[in-house]
Amino acid sequence: MQADAQGLGSPSSGQHFDAVIFDWDGTLMDSTGVITESIRNAARDLGLPVPSREQASYVIGLGLQDALAHAVPGLRKDQLAEFVDRYRHHYIKFDATLVPFEGIPALLAQLHLHGVTLAVATGKSRVGLNRALEQTGWGRFFTDTRCADEGQPKPHPWMVHELCESLNLSPSQVVVVGDTTHDLGMARHAGASGIGVTYGAHDPESLAQFGAWRMVNSVAELGAVLLQHTRQPGR
Repeated sequence: MQADAQGLGSPSSGQHFDAVIFDWDGTLMDSTGVITESIRNAARDLGLPVPSREQASYVIGLGLQDALAHAVPGLRKDQLAEFVDRYRHHYIKFDATLVPFEGIPALLAQLHLHGVTLAVATGKSRVGLNRALEQTGWGRFFTDTRCADEGQPKPHPWMVHELCESLNLSPSQVVVVGDTTHDLGMARHAGASGIGVTYGAHDPESLAQFGAWRMVNSVAELGAVLLQHTRQPGR
């Protein structure tokens, strides 16, 4: 099913946001496949039942404990450290080869040039996000960032509330862009609007159930929506 890029709930054409909060994996970076297979391979290494690709991709964006409880329910507490070590082993092999979705670098640069305030709320660890920001060179685009290991993970609204406080904005003034129901759930719980991108980890039908302000099927559609509905003092 193709989601309607005009979105859900007939959003007002006059709606404008003061900041955009991006998810990272599956929204900016084409990393869903690597994360999914790293989870599956770590389970295989420990002799645990290997989750399906659907199970493994569903947990992308969640905090570590929530993710593993869903994807690898048979994992014991005493196996957690070894599982994480094996996951990182598999992920790091491909980390440096990950690429952004086509059009994302240009979109971030354009939004930044026009003075749009940008932030990141991600399920990655702080170490992982800092490494990704260094590898991509995108640190200059984002005013602030929050990671799952610094507070409450998605879909808890903590990251959005923290970023809003840092940016001196209310949740109604920001829009969250993400590819999972966890991202949209976080936005909804925080009182913010959400844009669901259908090219990432979760299918359009699942995203549609979370009342996204907009649904978009490509980076080009995402760019058109953001450029139309953000305040751009630099333009």
